[in-house]
Amino acid sequence: MKHNATSKPLFSAEQIASALAAAPEQSTGDVEPLSTDWKNAIVSHSLDELRSKIEERQTRGKNRHPTKEQIAIRFSPEVLAAFRASGKGWQTRMDEALKEWLKTHSSVS
Repeated sequence: MKHNATSKPLFSAEQIASALAAAPEQSTGDVEPLSTDWKNAIVSHSLDELRSKIEERQTRGKNRHPTKEQIAIRFSPEVLAAFRASGKGWQTRMDEALKEWLKTHSSVS
């Protein structure tokens, strides 16, 4: 499963903290048990700290140098179908087509 900023986390901070707190000292399988130091380091964090650390990793930072502006606009179905049919990158091609139109139709008064 691909994980991105819009994906729902698999476990909540509360679930992670309770699982760590309930971890047995000795393991019955081939997996080594958590060392006391490691377990104490993890459990010593509050739920708010864990939640904020998890949320920090899931969000993407602001674009420092935005080159475009996001807006909502409506186009006719025919125009959208034609650009979408041209394949990946259709939005960039639509932007370029509008720029070309502006070169010949700009009204500077």
